[in-house]
Order: sequence, then C-alpha cells, then structure tokens
Amino acid sequence: MATSESIIQALSGSLLPRLHHSDPCTNNSSPAHALKLNVSNTRKWSKVYVQVNGYSRMLHNCRTYGSRRLFDVFHWKKDASRLESMGCKCRQAEIFCGGMTEDQNETRSMGEAIRPRSVPVNGISSAMDIEESEVGKQFKHEKGGLFSDGMSTVAGTVKDHKYGETLEDEAWNLLRDSIVYYCNKPIGTIAAKDPGNTSILNYDQVFIRDFIPSGIAFLLKGEYEIVRNFILYTLQLQSWEKTMDCYSPGQGLMPASFKVRTVPLDRDESATEEILDPDFGEAAIGRVAPVDSGLWWIILLRAYGKFSGDLSVQERIDVQTGIKMILKLCLADGFDMFPTLLVTDGSCMIDRRMGIHGHPLEIQALFYSALLSAREMLAPDDGSADLRRAINNRLVALSFHIRAYYWIDMRKLNVIYRYQTEEYSYDAVNKFNIYPDQIPSWLVEFMPSKGGYLIGNLQPAHMDFRFFSLGNLWSIVSSLATLDQSHAILDLIEAKWEVLVAEMPFKICYPALEDAEWRIITGSDPKNTPWSYHNGGSWPTLLWQLTVACIKMNRPEIALKAVNVAERHISGDKWPEYYDTKRARFIGKQARLYQTWSIAGYLVAKLLLANPNAAKNLVNEEDSELANAFSYMISANPKRKRGLKRQGFIV
Repeated sequence: MATSESIIQALSGSLLPRLHHSDPCTNNSSPAHALKLNVSNTRKWSKVYVQVNGYSRMLHNCRTYGSRRLFDVFHWKKDASRLESMGCKCRQAEIFCGGMTEDQNETRSMGEAIRPRSVPVNGISSAMDIEESEVGKQFKHEKGGLFSDGMSTVAGTVKDHKYGETLEDEAWNLLRDSIVYYCNKPIGTIAAKDPGNTSILNYDQVFIRDFIPSGIAFLLKGEYEIVRNFILYTLQLQSWEKTMDCYSPGQGLMPASFKVRTVPLDRDESATEEILDPDFGEAAIGRVAPVDSGLWWIILLRAYGKFSGDLSVQERIDVQTGIKMILKLCLADGFDMFPTLLVTDGSCMIDRRMGIHGHPLEIQALFYSALLSAREMLAPDDGSADLRRAINNRLVALSFHIRAYYWIDMRKLNVIYRYQTEEYSYDAVNKFNIYPDQIPSWLVEFMPSKGGYLIGNLQPAHMDFRFFSLGNLWSIVSSLATLDQSHAILDLIEAKWEVLVAEMPFKICYPALEDAEWRIITGSDPKNTPWSYHNGGSWPTLLWQLTVACIKMNRPEIALKAVNVAERHISGDKWPEYYDTKRARFIGKQARLYQTWSIAGYLVAKLLLANPNAAKNLVNEEDSELANAFSYMISANPKRKRGLKRQGFIV
C-alpha cells in the first residue's frame, strides 16, 4: 500500500518543484539546438520541438512574482504553427542540443518571449496507461542496471527489508528511493528523505555538491543515464538570470540546488507541467552564492567521461561553453595578490558562518582539481589557447602557494614559533606577517611528530590552524599536495584516529570553536554549537573522499578501518546527516535521517575498496610540466619577476 501511494505521489509530482523567472532574457552563447519538452493533459500528450538561436541554452521568458524572480518554461505566443508537434514519448535528454532535422530547423526571433509547454508525466491514469510501456522502457538503463521499470524508485525503504538483506542492499534501496525525475528522466537525488521530520526546508531539493557521491556511486555501478541527465540539466540552469536586490552575479555561476515542481499549465486547468526551480543562493540561509557548485560540476563531468567512455557530452558546444563560463568567473582579475580564490563565508560544504571567509582550503583544492579537469576536457581549438595558458599559469602559482604557505608540520611549527615580524623585504621569511602568538595551545598537543596537514586558511597576519578534512583529503586526490605531504596527511589521520574518527568517521574540522570564540566567529549560531554540525561534527559522507585519497596513496587499509567503524551503527541510526560530540557518540541534534550523501558516501567507499582500480577515474595526477615549474618557482628570485607582464586570455 505504501508502495502504491509512493508511486502515485511520484507521478503526480506532489514532491517536486518550480522554475524562477524575471524580464525577457535570452542566452547568447552557442549554436542552435533542439529543445524537446513534453505536454500532457487528461486527453492527449504531445511533444514540442523548439529551435533557438545563440548558444545552446533555453530561450526563456522572465516574469516577476512579488519580490522573487521566477523562470517559467516558455509561453507560446503567435506563430505557434511554426513549431512541430509530435506524439510524446519523453525521450533521452537530447533537449539541450543535438542533431536537428530540416523540419525542426524553424527559429523564432530572440525578441519574442517563447514558452515551450513542457508538461511531462503528470496526466491522470488514462494518459499513463496509454504510455506505460514506453515509460517503462525508457527508464531502463542500456545495461539493465538502474531502473527495472518506470516505478522502481518507490521500493526499498528500511521498513521493506527482506530477510538477509545486506547493508549495501539497504543503502542502494535508499539511494534509488531518493531519485528525482523530470519529464520521466532521472536527474538527481534529493538531499534527504526523512519520513519522521515534517520540517522539509530545502532538504527535498537536488544539491549539486550533495549529488556528487550519488553520481559517482551510479557511475561505479555502470549506470550512467542519471549522471548524464544531471550534468546537462544543471548546465541549462547555469544561464538562468539570477538576481538579488537588483544585482546579478556572473553567468557562469551554477546553482546550489534545484527542485522539480509540478504546476498547473496556464489557460488549461486540466493539464500540468514540470518546471525546474534553481536556487543560486538568493533563497539560501545567509544568501551566500555556492562557489563550489561549478567546481564540483566540472569534476563530475570529467568522472562521467572517464567511467562511461562517452566523451561526446564534454565535447558538446554547450558543455564546452559552460566550462569556459565557470573558468571565466574563477580566473577573472581582481584586487587579490594571491592565486587562491577569494570567497565569502559559507560558500562551500560549510555553508554557514564558520570563519572560513578569505581563501579556505576546501575551495582551493576543488579549484585546483577543476582547473586540471577543465584543461583535460577543453577542445583543442584556437579559441581555447589563451584560456589554456591562463589555466597553466594559475595551476603553477596555486600549487606553489598552497604547498609552501599552507603546509604545517612539527618542523614548520618551530619555524613559525621563531618568526620575526614586521619584515619589509622581497626576501622576507614571514611573508604574511604572522605573529607567533597566534599558535594555539591545542595545536602543540595535536601535531604528531610524524605527519602534518594543510591549514584551513591564510590571509595577511592570520593563519587558521584548524584541520579541515575535505580540503586536506581533496588536496591528496587532486595532487595539490605533494607526494610527501599526502602521506604525511594520512600519517596524521592515523596518529589522531581517536580525535578525527572515534565512533563515526569523519570530523569535518578540528577543533571546534568554543566559548567566546564560538560567539564571535559564528555569531552564536545555535546549529553550529561546539562539536556539532559544521563546528566539529562528524560527517559519514566524508568516507568516500577518504577512500579515494587512501587508495591513491596505496594505503586502503585506513579507509577500510573507517568503513568498518561506520558499519557498526550507521544503519541502526538510520543514516544520519552528521554526529555530535567530540567522539561522535550522538546523532546530530538537528541531523536529518536517511541523508542521501551519507548513504552514497558509504556506497562509494565500499565500491572503491572492492575495485580500487576505479579510483583512477577520480584522481588528478600531477604532470611533469607542473612539477618542473614548481621546482623552478622554489629556486627563483622573486625580484626577477617584478618586470614580467601578465598574459591575458579570452573566454
């Protein structure tokens, strides 16, 4: 009965979301493409093809509803007869660009507001019966893996467990139960599906960063369709107009999350349509733009090509344009003297005020990985030559900066302890004027004699000595850390196992902010109390990054030990979002249960440990040119560089 209700709910779209708009706007970035969207009502289904000029993006009509801008799918105006209408079978996501027939080669004036009536599977049962066999076929993966039929996502909750079901079987059932559909196509997984929590907030949305472990889990199983759809649909959202208080950020910004909403179709109460509703931070707590979303998107795009062997996605003109738009935002000139990305607090996984504004390690590690991945995927044409040069220059400078100035071990700690301050010289040892009294007392006890790590942040006269797990682990994965530094980070994890892992892997940061420091830095945030949530909480999703890093360094036993710790009670605890207390003994006081990336993180760790060779599709290996350039920078005299002119680039 529960299964039947879930099916009806999934097909009715009652759990799904809506798309945001503002003034008439079009995208001006790639060749004409076909846009297939579906129309359904109680009487018939039809498919509409729209070809638009400019880059491969939807032409959208923007409307303002109250103070929020909502992007609807497009209204048909005059000359609707120029668009070809066909029987609806809601096929694969070639909706972004692709082959066009001559009959589909009609275009509309960019000045006209067009609205393709995108109405998918929300018709009543009579319409569903007509198309049932086609929908069922469509949901099946070419290798028979992800979907056994069109309704497969509603099965497999903990309550439905069969006798003898393994922990991995449970996790896969839960992961598939979290899948979100748009026009009958799987396009992502919701953040959490906690049946006992009535306060949904935005946990029913598809988050870019949260989907990464889910996507990798599907890739490891050979189930590629959902990842391909996710990549292409989120690419469409990149060009949406996003505005907060009359200000719009750059076009390359990717949303933090999106939702699929089912809404009534204009002028026809008997029909509904599904529309995408992206959030670029204008609705987020604190209104912070998600800097990491675009970086994770590039990383997942590369992983999709590596796992599937399908390079046609990354070679598409619209995808190439999307990569360049992200790079344009990241490589834009500013006032900063450092090669690191300057961001506000809360712009990554730690999305609340935690004192990470400036140049947080997590962003730098993802930035470095995204630059390497983008360079690998950029088409070798004349238009990319300047961009490639800019990427190479930034990679060298960024790797040198992080390895030289963020690294800390017992030897470096002794150097900082004896720093001279107020040095005015090109050859200054204490380049950032760090005062030795900044060394916290906890660090003296925390730092092992063997091992080290990359600090959390570096700014003039300020070093954030906290250990941030994701930044350090991804520095290993991306080769931002040197080989010796990577081993030292894992040495520290082993030495401080009872601090960083204890009862549940893995501490998001160490130590927690407490007392006056907590009140000043977090603003007395009741969710980020000491040893909770982002302030020293333990997050099971970090298992997968730990596993990739350990396998890369040929030390999988560390990851296996962490997985064994998690398996003791993560299922019995109903897959929480995070754990509280120093030793992670309590389920987080505000943690959602059945958190999707906790489930997916565990699955990725298990799959990689079973097949370590697959990890090579996720890591970035440092090339010899970067290594040579890094060696040169270490030995170079900084005075020699003062007369050099920076080379520009064109996107």
